[in-house]
Amino acid sequence: MAYELILTRTEGKVGIVTLNRPKQLNALNNELMDELGAALKAFDADENIGCMIVTGSEKAFAAGADIGAMATYTFSDVYKGDYITRNWETIRSIRKPVIAAVSGFALGGGCELAMMCDFIIAADNAKFGQPEVKLGIIPGAGGTQRLPRAVGKSKAMDLALTGRMMDATEAERSGLVSRVVPLDKLMEESLGAALMISDYSQLAVMAAKESVNRSFEGTLADGVMFERRMFHAMFATADQKEGMDAFVNKRKASFGNK
Repeated sequence: MAYELILTRTEGKVGIVTLNRPKQLNALNNELMDELGAALKAFDADENIGCMIVTGSEKAFAAGADIGAMATYTFSDVYKGDYITRNWETIRSIRKPVIAAVSGFALGGGCELAMMCDFIIAADNAKFGQPEVKLGIIPGAGGTQRLPRAVGKSKAMDLALTGRMMDATEAERSGLVSRVVPLDKLMEESLGAALMISDYSQLAVMAAKESVNRSFEGTLADGVMFERRMFHAMFATADQKEGMDAFVNKRKASFGNK
């Protein structure tokens, strides 16, 4: 499929999507989000892909939603058109892991997109924020919901109510990002993590992702029971037999994703 606002490529078993609206600092419009969803779904369906990376430019992962496109919308437009839900939420249906490799600005919708990914690796020049209050609106793609789950109520309130940005160091300290790396090492580190994940059993990786998401979105009791059942289910897979036999016999496992 030919894309106009994103670039796609593969590195081994990793599918990489680069947001590509440089003049607009990768502002997220409907066309870009349609393309991003299509690319992620294609990689998800590809048996040769085990993990995905979403990234932007050195200057901006995504500076936010496209305000120019949004400025004239009415309530009727956004409600009837199911704005955001229709295409932004596609990423939540992706079963294989998705890593956000963030450099530069990740603001508003850009921060929310990064949070929809499974974890964030940030360059040391990254800046995160939910500045929608400055526009007379609030976050609309999960910013008031995922952010407090990641960084706690007080920090999320601070960011949502003041509209300020936090740098990569504060973001890591607050729990928003998993690690911070030098800008020139961002893709190397992200690709290294993605390739490591891709070498594991896809069944185990998808089950782990699903279980962590259940914890993130539900109660502890329900999450523990879900995890237990998924753990039990792994014993019906060939990959569990291969992984444990390889460990016992001190050899490298070769997973068949079965």
